[in-house]
Amino acid sequence: MNFIETKLKGCFIIEPKIINDERGYFMESFNELTFQKGVGQEVHFVQDNQSFSSRGVLRGLHYQTGENAQAKLVRVIQGEVLDIAVDIRPNSETFGQYESIILSSENKTQFFIPRGFAHGFLVLSETATFFYKCDNFYNKESEGGIIFNDKTIDINWQFDIEKLIISEKDQFLPTLENSKKVW
Repeated sequence: MNFIETKLKGCFIIEPKIINDERGYFMESFNELTFQKGVGQEVHFVQDNQSFSSRGVLRGLHYQTGENAQAKLVRVIQGEVLDIAVDIRPNSETFGQYESIILSSENKTQFFIPRGFAHGFLVLSETATFFYKCDNFYNKESEGGIIFNDKTIDINWQFDIEKLIISEKDQFLPTLENSKKVW
């Protein structure tokens, strides 16, 4: 596996080693020892989640606060998404900045998002199956979010914003400035 740290300290793009032959391919998608060495921290995942969505579905930007904060290791099993991580660590040099990456079943790339980040993704293909590991259990009382079109973050979603499919909850999230300050 190849671990590439992004401009956001602690966020890594992970390129797996893929072995192709006439039967198809094989890859190791996760190995705790390799992963921890690659990201330089001890992370133990406790929950796996999967979602299926259609083109134009935007999920996020979500985060968990305090002792319930979550790190995530995300990948796409089928289809293609634009994945986004926003640094919400108040003392970070990159606070309010984002990193984006195309994740697809074709490139098999993964994205590690440590605690202290808001996360979201937009489906670019006809459909997509999105898979992610979390290092902490979901806690409804600790959830927060940031509106996808926050002008201070200025995310380039690479999609016609008028055609997005967004949950009612996500349409009314606060801006970064007005979101929870308990990161």
